[in-house]
Amino acid sequence: MSWGTELWDQFDNLEKHTHWGIEFVERYTKFVKERSEIEVNYAKQIRNLSKKYQPKKNSKEEEENKYSSCRAFLTTLNELNDYAGQHEVIAENLTSQIISELTRFVQDLKAERKSHFHDGRKAQQHIENSWKQLEMSKRRFERDCKEADRAQQYFEKMDADINVTKADVEKRSSLKARQQAQLRHQMAEDSKNEYTSCLQKFNQEQNEHYYTLIPHIFQKIQDMEERRIEKVGESMKMFAEIDRQVLPIVGKCLDGMTKSAESVEPKLDSNQVIESYKSGFEPPGDVEFEDYSQPMKRTASENSLSNSRGEGKDKPSGKSKPKLWPFIKKNKQSGCSYANQTEIMKRTLGKPTYAYEARQFVLSLKLGSGPEDCSHLPPEQRRKKLQAKVDDLNKEIQKEVDQREALTKMKDVYLKNPQMGDPNSVDPRLSEISHNIERLKLEVQKFDAWLAEVEGRLPLRNDQSKRQSGLYDTQNNAPVNNNCAQDRESSPDGSYTEEQNSETQIKAPSTEFDDEFDEEDPLPIIGTCKVLYPFEGQNEGTMSVAEGEMLYVIEEDKGDGWTRVRRSEEEEGYVPTSYVEVFLEITKGAMTYI
Repeated sequence: MSWGTELWDQFDNLEKHTHWGIEFVERYTKFVKERSEIEVNYAKQIRNLSKKYQPKKNSKEEEENKYSSCRAFLTTLNELNDYAGQHEVIAENLTSQIISELTRFVQDLKAERKSHFHDGRKAQQHIENSWKQLEMSKRRFERDCKEADRAQQYFEKMDADINVTKADVEKRSSLKARQQAQLRHQMAEDSKNEYTSCLQKFNQEQNEHYYTLIPHIFQKIQDMEERRIEKVGESMKMFAEIDRQVLPIVGKCLDGMTKSAESVEPKLDSNQVIESYKSGFEPPGDVEFEDYSQPMKRTASENSLSNSRGEGKDKPSGKSKPKLWPFIKKNKQSGCSYANQTEIMKRTLGKPTYAYEARQFVLSLKLGSGPEDCSHLPPEQRRKKLQAKVDDLNKEIQKEVDQREALTKMKDVYLKNPQMGDPNSVDPRLSEISHNIERLKLEVQKFDAWLAEVEGRLPLRNDQSKRQSGLYDTQNNAPVNNNCAQDRESSPDGSYTEEQNSETQIKAPSTEFDDEFDEEDPLPIIGTCKVLYPFEGQNEGTMSVAEGEMLYVIEEDKGDGWTRVRRSEEEEGYVPTSYVEVFLEITKGAMTYI
């Protein structure tokens, strides 16, 4: 059905309808625009939410990512960030594929509609003008006909009147009346011909107007309206399709969230807690009974500074030198009362214990930082920290080595092709890289030595690089800490003693047994050792040694990282096991390396 044939007389209604259609397109465009703004705001809020809960760098939250549940949550946040990105894609596609297109389409539609209705009004005005001309010629014909009838009647009247005088006859003769009547008849005939011509012309134009011109214009308007409706339908389809396009990616984001949730492993997280907080210490043993009723048989308590390695064994008669703990500081630092120390020794269950290990572990967690050698940490935690530091340094060394190889190749190219560059320009950078590598290697050796102490092994050595004077000088790397926990030192056999200030220190009474112990014969020599690195023993019980020095071994390492050596009859002490190479004697006289 065509608007030109069915709605030939509905010009004004079509004008109103097409105007409403354009307003509808504009209203739909506004709807899509608001939807796009919602998507943008939603994506922004989702991104802000994801960013808000992202772990901050160098924070405790970043360390928590070692747990599977925390990693799953971090993955969820990342997927949520990608999810927000898909909503931004929706907003961008709505703007580019619908809003911009409809905006341009509406502008073109308005211009086209204006042109069509302008042509329609022009055609309407033309047919109206033709109608007016027809009406004018018709009225003129009617008027001339009436004038001709009146002139004819007057002539007939004058010709039939017998009472007319001679003067009247001369004045109004029938001949003149006849001529007047004939003139009017001629004018009427001309008007008739003109009216007939106008009528034919109008009928032709009217037929062309209603059967050709108006249908053609209305057909264009109908096509315009149908294109408008089609465009709106396509936009509505695109509106849904834009969402459908991002559904696969949104589905992948949701699948990633589901997969991360399924990766949560409670057992692994609980074991990770063990790995994070395991100190490596053994639980404290039973507290021995101290029999004060028999002073001579009294057993030294855990806090006694005179406890020796031979505790619990039969002591030979005679006197020997008392054993010196290598970690007893000469200059004690006061600052903690015995009551405070006892309070620190309490565990989370509230049961008091005198185990230094538990106290030191709790203090290390509270302090959060410590000396470079991580000596403030328990053995297991210290080993992990040192191993991680060694791994990081090795990675840095590898980077520097790679850079050196690349620069070396570049220098070779410059040597072969001088026009490409000056070979000497690479030398400063090569020298800097070599210096960095040596520095990093020294750092690795230093941390490896500390790691070897913890693991009870010899450090990995490079004779050319590790034999640097003072490389592993523990005095340079042992910071002073006024915390009361730092006043407690390790014994060579792995146990710990607790120093007390002068006010709270309990002194064991001197007995004849001590006199006999002091007169004990010196320990026999069980081997020899060669000093690999210099060591300055500034703590009581330790002995300073020089690199390359040969010493006698009188007591091997019991697992605490210390070896007792002797230089002369009156000079002996403890040195770090990792600083010496020990040769123990076998019954057959052969030597073996450890």
